[in-house]
Amino acid sequence: MSAANANAEIIRDRAGSEPIEVALVLGSGLSGVGDLLSDREEIRYDELVDFPTGGVSGHGKALLVGTLSGKRTAILTGRAHYYEEGRADVMRVPLETMRAVGAKTLLLTNSAGSLENDIAPGELMMISDHINYNGFNPLIGEPTDDRFVNMVDAYDPQLRKQALSIADDLWITLKEGVYAWYSGPTFETPAEIRMIKGFGANAVGMSTVPEAILARFLGMRVWACSSITNMGAGLSDETISHQHTKEMALKGAKKLEQLLERLVGEL
Repeated sequence: MSAANANAEIIRDRAGSEPIEVALVLGSGLSGVGDLLSDREEIRYDELVDFPTGGVSGHGKALLVGTLSGKRTAILTGRAHYYEEGRADVMRVPLETMRAVGAKTLLLTNSAGSLENDIAPGELMMISDHINYNGFNPLIGEPTDDRFVNMVDAYDPQLRKQALSIADDLWITLKEGVYAWYSGPTFETPAEIRMIKGFGANAVGMSTVPEAILARFLGMRVWACSSITNMGAGLSDETISHQHTKEMALKGAKKLEQLLERLVGEL
């Protein structure tokens, strides 16, 4: 039995057999989204098979299953990152597990640095496309031809359209932009920021892209949003640190919670 199928059995045994409609991955400082769930069941990552527990402060280490806006929802309260173990596919089993319990839609969140003056810390940037600057890919080693994934419209246009409409209703400023993935764990240099901005990126971060690739490989619809926590290196006088990221993520968290609650309800 695969790890994903074994995990699906554990989840059904603990949280009920009703299929999951949507899965959600939370980024740094965004754990409050889990409080929106009703009839919540919590399953620690270390109770599941081959689930990476992660070692990054500010990220949860549990799977939450419950109801959000009338939809059966699973929330991964934290993720593992490439920079922790040097594996681009570190989130493959968790996402295969989500697919095994029925999820057809994946919502991704992260904390990111902005490259644009009009996308300031505390605001949200919905991801319209990405740049895999690292070149690492979670499908390296996949033996089937399914690895040749079409990444046009990887971030579902209809979900993006819905999110913009919802944000307008909620009076939330929601910009769209291109997210660039750097491996981390160091923050980017000012020269790297100037370069990636020239390539067309609007924000940078250390996650999300591998998960988006894996989700498309698994046939899932993908939507992603960054909570902007800082300006890229050299673009402001702020001192960038992980502690700063966690603190600033709280500024955008409430807006992101409102947006996610409505978006899930309209899926």
